[in-house]
Amino acid sequence: MYYLLSLLSGILVSVMVVFNGGLTQEYGVYSATVIIHITGLFLISSLQLIKRRRIFPKKQAWYLYLGGAIGVATTVFNNFAFGHIGVSAILALGLFGQSIMGLIVDQFGLMKMPRHPFHKSKIYGILLTLTGTLSMMNGFNALAVFVSFLAGVSIVISRTLNAKLAEGTSIGASTFYNYLIGLIVAVPVCALWGTNEPLLTAYSFSPEAYIYFGGIVGVCVVLLSNMTVLKVSSFYFSLFLFIGQVFSGILIDSLILQAFSIQNLIGGILVTAGLCVNLLLDRKHEKTITQIGNMEMKRAVRKKKISNTIFSTRPEHVIVCPLCGMEQSREQDYCCSCSIRFIFLDETNRFCM
Repeated sequence: MYYLLSLLSGILVSVMVVFNGGLTQEYGVYSATVIIHITGLFLISSLQLIKRRRIFPKKQAWYLYLGGAIGVATTVFNNFAFGHIGVSAILALGLFGQSIMGLIVDQFGLMKMPRHPFHKSKIYGILLTLTGTLSMMNGFNALAVFVSFLAGVSIVISRTLNAKLAEGTSIGASTFYNYLIGLIVAVPVCALWGTNEPLLTAYSFSPEAYIYFGGIVGVCVVLLSNMTVLKVSSFYFSLFLFIGQVFSGILIDSLILQAFSIQNLIGGILVTAGLCVNLLLDRKHEKTITQIGNMEMKRAVRKKKISNTIFSTRPEHVIVCPLCGMEQSREQDYCCSCSIRFIFLDETNRFCM
């Protein structure tokens, strides 16, 4: 389920890009960033008030509130790269940055995230992913390439901080702070670098009302991220996000812009193949670890280090031994195969009474 939510996040990101792109064309890069955060903050504040949820819950570690500020940095990085290299290259390099940072977070459990250690067999899937990423690049500018890579890194940091904040508060409160802190940072950035943009000179509402919905879609993306990031590895979240983004982006280009990129399609297929390879290898690795664990338990039983196993209640039909898998009669109090004793807590409590 959480993989599907990651995929849905990627689809919503593509829709958000269309809305935000129209807003940027109308008002400029920095003014659009401010408007996006205002609409997003208005929506999440309204939702919190309607549900009567606390907007200012128990105080958390200060650095957990920086997700929104780092999100503004992501926007600035992407805006800088735009025009120097192609959009597909920005997208591909952002994925590469997310993948590398995701692997680092998983390997070392950074920001108190669950650890998902890297094992060598995953290199095959990563090579496929990297091939797909490189195939989507259609230009090169050293600084723009580096900045696009940093944008991907910042996305992982931002969503991880938001998810950790949600864990200590609530999903709604974390999303509220993402937009509040983001707006606090976006306003001075706009004042410094957006002095010639319409927001500060001659603002007027656009007849294209849809362009104002980018912040609203962004709230949905942040909410989904807060729900999902702690449930799957950071690496896989990045890849599923990318798959949803790329294929929905191709569909949007075909329907709206009447443009189809076979290069992006091939890249998306290769990245998807890399993801599937890594998922299958991960499942195989987990199965191997489970089998090793079961073997160790059986050795412990033989050495009398483990003498019983506990059930909450006696099953209605048969008892399946958790160590050897043998089925026993429900009247049995021990396994006929490995001799381990069965203890039923409800019966033990009844005897104690």
